[in-house]
Amino acid sequence: MFGVDRFWHKRIVRSGPHTLQPYRQNPPDRVMTDDDVVFCDFGPIFDGWEADFGRTFVLGDDPVKHRLRDDLPVVFEAGRRYFDTHPDASGEQLFAEVLRLTADAGWEYGGPHAGHLVGEFPHERINGDEIEYYITHGSTQPMRRADRAGQACHWILEIHLIDRDRGFGGFFEQLLDLPHPPR
Repeated sequence: MFGVDRFWHKRIVRSGPHTLQPYRQNPPDRVMTDDDVVFCDFGPIFDGWEADFGRTFVLGDDPVKHRLRDDLPVVFEAGRRYFDTHPDASGEQLFAEVLRLTADAGWEYGGPHAGHLVGEFPHERINGDEIEYYITHGSTQPMRRADRAGQACHWILEIHLIDRDRGFGGFFEQLLDLPHPPR
């Protein structure tokens, strides 16, 4: 479908309390309920290039779940604005901004990072000790840089907002440095 014949990472569909879990966790299957929150995270390959896309959906009328879903793209766009206006920003600096934006919106952040490099498939595998490939604490190189092959680095920004007390979260991700249309 859409020219996708393979994925570069596992396909994720999570609901309810499983939406609190970060990417590396593998919770068991769960049946969705009438009043649930669901997120999808897919990593398709288009013409040899990795993509990464995540969205959240709400079943039912719970206003807090709807607010969470609606806050995800707002926090993403605010993170993107920070990236756009800070040309020398490091992954660590952008992560700190995402954490601030998350707290300002009244949520907790649900993962150890807020994104990662993406590129031509197969790109170099990101090992846990290669922190510079993530938007997280300790990633101190400027994000706008060339990779080892001399190509411009492209980044995925991930927003994982959670409400631990109520037992749900939401997820939103897409390419950070895509040109966006004028408003």
